[in-house]
Amino acid sequence: MYARGTGANLVDVDDNRYVDLTAGFGALLLGHRPKAVAFALAAQEKELWLALGDVYATAAKIELSVAVAALFPEPGARVFLGLTGADAVTAAIKTAMLATGKPGVLAFEGAYHGLSYAPLAACGLHPSFRQPFEAQLGSFVRFAPYPAHADDLDRTLTAVRAELAGGRCGAVLVEPILGRGGCVVPPAGFLPALRAECDRHGALLIADEIWTGLGRSGAWLASTAAGVVPDVLCLGKGLGGGLPVSACVGREEVMRSWGARGGRTIHTATHFGAPTGAVAALATLHQLHRERLVVRSERVGERWRDRLTKAVGGKIREIRGRGLMVGIALEGGAPSALSVTRALLARGYIVLTGGIGGDVLTLTPPLNIDEHLLGGFVEALADVL
Repeated sequence: MYARGTGANLVDVDDNRYVDLTAGFGALLLGHRPKAVAFALAAQEKELWLALGDVYATAAKIELSVAVAALFPEPGARVFLGLTGADAVTAAIKTAMLATGKPGVLAFEGAYHGLSYAPLAACGLHPSFRQPFEAQLGSFVRFAPYPAHADDLDRTLTAVRAELAGGRCGAVLVEPILGRGGCVVPPAGFLPALRAECDRHGALLIADEIWTGLGRSGAWLASTAAGVVPDVLCLGKGLGGGLPVSACVGREEVMRSWGARGGRTIHTATHFGAPTGAVAALATLHQLHRERLVVRSERVGERWRDRLTKAVGGKIREIRGRGLMVGIALEGGAPSALSVTRALLARGYIVLTGGIGGDVLTLTPPLNIDEHLLGGFVEALADVL
């Protein structure tokens, strides 16, 4: 059990210290208890903890909305704030229905978008997540294979075209890089091809950047790094520096569809845009800019993957990822991967398994982690393998 944490280190209830290479499922971009976020919270807690949602907002909520809109690659973007990534995906799916009038959503095998009801219907990671609830989820989502290699791309795009040609699909929901699905980086032409097919068939392209965004994949947005502007963008996880806050951001002409019903159609909740989460997010964004952590993620991640390849490349199936979002695909399936995680824990490193088969070590350390700690992990993993 965790007891306390600072930066990239965790201490358990028995006072054992660990290097945390999971960072709260990738959410702790600045590590545990970052000072900038702590200072912002300490100041806000003396002022106001909760406002009145969209009726009487706070300056912090407005400032965060402006800052998040500025991350979108086109001017005029509009923002819904939420608490979780699943909130952002829900808002995006609702937006697609309003903007296109088409209920269908095309998602991908291996993708994870959250487990509340709208995102759960589009969760392709494990069928067991959806199956007990399918009678309540409806049948508005179809799935296409996610392309792991260039040889997979034609099969994927054939499935995408076939689904969009039916005319019921209003959105394509995609992770630019699979996160929980095993840090799978698709071929370079994948996202541009999806953009073209969405344009051809009148569907929105929704980029779920809850894992990949804000520097995790070595870019502010993995979609724009691939040369694509989505219609709607979902952010979460690391946005709040450890506090729950998320955002759904969309093109102005797309988001305007919410106002077409005279303001009676809304998407909100009591704690959406609460001042504590807002100031935490603003502090996080400020530190990402100030410390140039997005650029650092790309460079450090590339060096780390190179070191891992040289040390253990002959003992595993594949090392993949971008930035500080790294997947190590192991031989021997899930039992072998679980054994490796336990052996690493005994050596002081906290890691998770992911992938459809549960056989991938998914590594998402803080973006400001000391490279010496990453080097120590390389040595530990080589020893374990």
